[in-house]
Amino acid sequence: MKLLDESFLHLSGHEDFTKKIKKRVKNMVSEILGNNTTSLLEDYRIALRFLYIFIFVGGTLNVVLMSCLLQSQRRLSFTKVSVINLIAVHAVFLFTVPFRIYYYYEESSSWRLGMYMCKIVSVMIHAHMYLAFIFYVFLLIVRYVEHSRKQQKLEFHRLLHATIASATVWIVILGILLPPTLINYGSMQNDTTQCFHFGDALKIPAVKTLNYVICILVMLIWSVLVFFQIYFLLFVSKKFGKGKFQYQEFRAQLKNVVFLLVVFLCFLPYQAFRIYYVSLIVTGNYDEDFRLKYGNEIFLAVTAFSCLDMIFFSVGDIRRRINSRGCMCCS
Repeated sequence: MKLLDESFLHLSGHEDFTKKIKKRVKNMVSEILGNNTTSLLEDYRIALRFLYIFIFVGGTLNVVLMSCLLQSQRRLSFTKVSVINLIAVHAVFLFTVPFRIYYYYEESSSWRLGMYMCKIVSVMIHAHMYLAFIFYVFLLIVRYVEHSRKQQKLEFHRLLHATIASATVWIVILGILLPPTLINYGSMQNDTTQCFHFGDALKIPAVKTLNYVICILVMLIWSVLVFFQIYFLLFVSKKFGKGKFQYQEFRAQLKNVVFLLVVFLCFLPYQAFRIYYVSLIVTGNYDEDFRLKYGNEIFLAVTAFSCLDMIFFSVGDIRRRINSRGCMCCS
């Protein structure tokens, strides 16, 4: 009997020891994971910080160069008016980028400018993406129509007509759609020190459905434009044969590819990730992994690289202007 009691005490002591070991191991694992989480959060913030600095510098250069380049073009073609509006979209968005840089430079990413300002800055990157996409689509359709009309330029005959057409788009987007968006956007966010994280609103069925529809629509429209672009490229290639690169008509079609590539590289990754992102929020997995939230911010930042679009689209014109200025200086 005494031997059994001693064995029982020994086992009990061993069990207590095991519990202490498990508790200590658990605390160590939690501490390690906590340190990894803090380190990973800092990595995300550094990445976003440098992304937006590059976007701000490159986008500003793009706006300045294209503004100078457009001054030399007197004809008010549909393409020129669309490019002017596209530059205006980039310029308005770039005004909000310093606030994003400030936020990711702040310790623990603390927002101190108020929730209303946060909503404006947050909405503008979405407005920039979709407004730019609308003007890309309009530009491509105009250029396709001009190609079908044998390079006959579509033009506004008066400056007033171009102003009215442009103002109509801006009034519809910024005057009608933006105010209710600002009122409802981020209404479920209670922490005023955190910004750009309004994912909880996607749990609302109507908001979830709207996101799915927009993502699918953007990808579908891009696919249709790619189909037409491939058709026009094949048609022009067959028309001019091996010397096609010497003809302006073929080079114009290659310029169209730049816009399609900008949408593909900047916008489509976000749209595809957005579908995945929304589906995880709906199933309740959103709060379990902060990497999903910051992953969404990274993909959203990539959409802003479209601010560099006109540099690539008009690289040939820019090179010719620089060369001509150089020749004039030499002479």
